[in-house]
Amino acid sequence: MIQLLFLVIFSEMAVIMVLTFKTPLRKLVIMGLDRVKRGRGPVMVKTVAGTVSVVMMSSVYSMMKIQKRWIDDEAANPTDQVLMAKHLLEATLMGGSLFLALMIDRLHHYIRELRIRRKTVEAVKKQGRGFDEVKPGGSDEVKALEEEVTTLRGKFKQLESDLETKTKEMKAAEANTVALKKQSEGFLLEYDRLLEENQNLRNQLQSLDQWLSRSDI
Repeated sequence: MIQLLFLVIFSEMAVIMVLTFKTPLRKLVIMGLDRVKRGRGPVMVKTVAGTVSVVMMSSVYSMMKIQKRWIDDEAANPTDQVLMAKHLLEATLMGGSLFLALMIDRLHHYIRELRIRRKTVEAVKKQGRGFDEVKPGGSDEVKALEEEVTTLRGKFKQLESDLETKTKEMKAAEANTVALKKQSEGFLLEYDRLLEENQNLRNQLQSLDQWLSRSDI
C-alpha cells in the first residue's frame, strides 16, 4: 500500500508541474480534468477521497491505541514501534495525496478562470476600439457613445485588476507546488529512515527470539 501511495503522490506532483508550466501537455491535462468533472466524475472523486480519509483516520486511531498501550505498559514494544512507524507513514502519505489532489483542483479552476477573463478582456478591447473609431453625426449620439465608452473602460480596468489578482494566485500556487516538492523529498528521506529502523528492529527481534530459545534450552 505504501508503494501505491508513493505512486499516487508522484503522479499528482507530475500533474501539478504540467499545470504550472505552459506546455502542449497542459492542454491535454486540462481536457482530461474537464472530463473528470463532468457527469459522474465528481461523485467518484468524492467517493475515493472519502475512502482515503476514512483509512487515514483508521491509521491515526491505530497510532493513538499504540501510544496509549505504551503509556500503560511504560515501555515500547519493538513490534509496536514498527506498527507505529508504518501507520505514521501511511497517514502522512494519504494526507499528502489528498492535499495534492486539492491543489490540482484549485489550479485547474484558476487556469479556467484566467482563460475566461482574458477572452472577456480581449472582447472589451475590440468593442472599445470599435466605439473609438465610430464618428456619429448627432451630439446626443456622441454623448451616449462617450458614456458607453467610459463604462466599458471602467469594466476593462476592473477586468485587468481581476486578471492581476488571478495571476498573483497562480504565483502563490506555484510557490506551494515548490514547497510540496520539498516536502515530498522529506517524505522519501523519512521513508528510508523508517525502513532502516524497521530492519534494525527485526534484527533485534531475531536476536531476542534466539536468546529466548537458548534460555528455554
